[in-house]
Amino acid sequence: MPLRPTELLIFGNPKGGTPFMQCARTVAIDLPLKALIWKDRAGQVWLTYNEPDYLARRHGLTEMNDVLQKMQQALSNFAAAATQP
Repeated sequence: MPLRPTELLIFGNPKGGTPFMQCARTVAIDLPLKALIWKDRAGQVWLTYNEPDYLARRHGLTEMNDVLQKMQQALSNFAAAATQP
């Protein structure tokens, strides 16, 4: 079946993911972190990922602010670098 260009990048760091899993084992379903790079019908390329604060809400984590900020900054930096022309 035809599929436009699509790449799934999987990456993570035990120092960031393990504290999440220690607080809520269910977050392991969403770790390691992933980013999806895909091309739409118009030829536009997109980079999509789940925000760490979304993952925290999804799994009922409320006391992970430092880890969340570090993960968010890392993803933001990655996205910025990956989308530079």
